Amino acid sequence: MELFERSAMQIAKAVTAGDVTAREVTQAVLARMDAVNPAINAVVARNDEEALQAADEVDRARAAGATLGPMAGVPVTTKENVDQTGFATTNGLQIQKDLIATTDSPVVASLRRAGAVIVGRTNTPAFSLRWFTRNSLHGHTKNPHNPAITPGGSSGGAAAATAAGIGAMGHGTDIGGSIRYPAYACGLQGIRPTLGRVAARNASAPDRHIGAQLMAVSGPHARSVADLRLTLDVMAQPDLQDPWHVPAPMKGAAYPRRAALCVNPEGLNTHPLVEQSLRGAAERLIDAGWDVTEVDSPPFRAPARLQAQLWLAEMERGAKAMFAQEADPDALHVLAEMHKITALPDLNEVLDALQARVGFLREWEMFLARYPVLICPVSSEPPFPDLLDLDDFARCLEAQLTQVGLPLMGLPGMSVFTGFGRGEAGHTPLGAQLISARYREDIMLDAAEAIEQRSPTINVVTPA
Repeated sequence: MELFERSAMQIAKAVTAGDVTAREVTQAVLARMDAVNPAINAVVARNDEEALQAADEVDRARAAGATLGPMAGVPVTTKENVDQTGFATTNGLQIQKDLIATTDSPVVASLRRAGAVIVGRTNTPAFSLRWFTRNSLHGHTKNPHNPAITPGGSSGGAAAATAAGIGAMGHGTDIGGSIRYPAYACGLQGIRPTLGRVAARNASAPDRHIGAQLMAVSGPHARSVADLRLTLDVMAQPDLQDPWHVPAPMKGAAYPRRAALCVNPEGLNTHPLVEQSLRGAAERLIDAGWDVTEVDSPPFRAPARLQAQLWLAEMERGAKAMFAQEADPDALHVLAEMHKITALPDLNEVLDALQARVGFLREWEMFLARYPVLICPVSSEPPFPDLLDLDDFARCLEAQLTQVGLPLMGLPGMSVFTGFGRGEAGHTPLGAQLISARYREDIMLDAAEAIEQRSPTINVVTPA
């Protein structure tokens, strides 16, 4: 196995044991980036010298007999919408190409403290507002499995890089599916943590409005569930910069191994390939000793509508002028389509949305107390043909019902890889979404491990 193919767990163990140096691992991943990134445009900013210096610091610490961090020498990428000292927090925008961060966001700082080596910054659509990844600043990111399908968005660069072996973990953010969907599209494991699990703040920008505060989170993409556990634990370190952070234990109380399966939540027209993937995930859990019951899910549609209203209210107040100034055609198209589908709310509607949120969360928590895991679609369709939203935004939005509906409640969710199929645009990864109660990511990860053990192995892919 090449060094760039190894998992985060394998690399940290080998570096700690002295079987390989962090510099050797970093050099291998930088060479891999040279070889494959031109084809997929996943990493859009790099500083090889800084990465090698970070690796050398890990090697010096080991030589001195110091205790190494849990991600010692593990190569990772960060998304261009979080602060990283010395790099622009572009969020995919030309107007922010010179917005150089002078401090690290909490999640970046936590990765560094754990010994991770940041090898590059990954692409995101303008304003991180899309399930596809293209912008006027850095261009178009491609899916390494098949350039005809989307790599997902908005963390499409992170997922494409991780799938192609550019780092063992790709940092992503999720306010409407931006971790879960790229993991699905790129054949990875990806987790959206509970609100407050991973501390967040960009000192380069004003604090976000209430909708984003309640819905946006950071989380990892990886090629194994074990690596998700490792990196999520590292990301979840406390930081006083984020008053929303909750120091909840990573492992909760014992729970019954019961799961619910919902193939067509609230009448969603689920594609046969997706249904096959969901039922396959359920069968793998049953084989692992879980009880699985097919039931109706709690609401997604009303939360999705309210989530979209909060998005629009915040963009109208805080980013309307920025959209005009950036003039990114894709972003303007998405914004116009959202305005067609969802009316801009007034103050009372925003207050009503925030009031309704607690009722939906109550309903979901009561459901998840009975069924600790829900299996449902990541999307009702296999990964979309790339840039489909420019031709049929309404189709995309309907398919992404579970992506948009979940964040309103601040609940965790993840995409677990189940195998491959042949969709509308050819060869495509497939997966299932798992949902658990607040701060019970451990339950989702347990279920995901059972599915992973009975599914095809995730291997690094070389883009054609």
